Amino acid sequence: MAANTFGLNFRLTTFGESHGPAVGCVVDGCPAGLDFDTDFIQMELDRRRPGQSRIVTQRKESDTFEVLSGVFEGKTTGAPIALLIRNENQRSSDYDHLAQAYRPGHADYTWETKYGNRDFRGGGRASARETAARVAGGAVAKLLLRHQGITINAWVSQVGTITLDRHYSTLDFAQTELNPVRCPDQEVAARMEALVMQVRKEGDTIGGIVSCVIRGCPAGLGQPVFDKLHADLGKAMLSINAVKGFEYGSGFSGASMRGSAHNDIFENIGGEIATRTNHSGGIQGGISNGMDIYFRTAFKPVATIMREQETVDRAGAQVALAGKGRHDPCVVPRAVPIVEAMAALVVADHLLQMRTDRL
Repeated sequence: MAANTFGLNFRLTTFGESHGPAVGCVVDGCPAGLDFDTDFIQMELDRRRPGQSRIVTQRKESDTFEVLSGVFEGKTTGAPIALLIRNENQRSSDYDHLAQAYRPGHADYTWETKYGNRDFRGGGRASARETAARVAGGAVAKLLLRHQGITINAWVSQVGTITLDRHYSTLDFAQTELNPVRCPDQEVAARMEALVMQVRKEGDTIGGIVSCVIRGCPAGLGQPVFDKLHADLGKAMLSINAVKGFEYGSGFSGASMRGSAHNDIFENIGGEIATRTNHSGGIQGGISNGMDIYFRTAFKPVATIMREQETVDRAGAQVALAGKGRHDPCVVPRAVPIVEAMAALVVADHLLQMRTDRL
């Protein structure tokens, strides 16, 4: 199996399966001398881990990580950083009924068609359990970006039809972690949580949107042809389980605007070049322009539902199948740190690349 590595200069390789002994990652390209804040990395993992609230899967994993290499006396050495997260609470018997049947909305059929076999225990390598390794590697990238004054904040802006319709500049991101939905508006968050609980009671699932803003990026990140900054952000987000859409800046709404309204007018503000508006989402020609980079990522409803559905088995016979075990009724609350992690990996990668682009 190829394609387990993301990035060119700051590279993340992940490994492991949902019901194997562990998942983990190798971070390659991280500069030496970076303060390795283990408490921060663990905090990021805690934000993603299962069992943290009543609106997520009740699988109990501490997601405590181990450092295997690349760190000495609290600083990175420049060598590959290997991080291991042991699986502690698998219930593989919950998936015995899936050994022969293909779950609707899942990768069971495509995986088996491609590889000839599949790990039906929670999806194996295709499970969202793999994203724990992404969050660990993304936390290292965040530590690198912290030294450059670059911050990344993601939040749940929509669950089902309930939307937080406010510009990110009006939000207090300190409020994001004060509710299990991770919406920085407590009144809207309460309505979102009630909807998730209602959907879970009905044995169903629901989707949503995670929005994100990256602040402090210098102008010049990204390449003008294939490795455009927004293209790499799109690839990063679309590689996350259950993601169905990505847009940055004005996104699809820009299609209904005229150029005279959409163009961001440049200004000289105190000796700094900036734009009066930011329909470009901080990226022009694939390269950051120094303005805030903002985007939205859409997540589908989780495919596993606690209702009986029709499907077929490996022999092609029609069968009925219902979900069992522990699953998220809505993935977006736990997706917030994953979106941040993938964004951090992209920015860190392009930040290191920019250092070699000119004398």
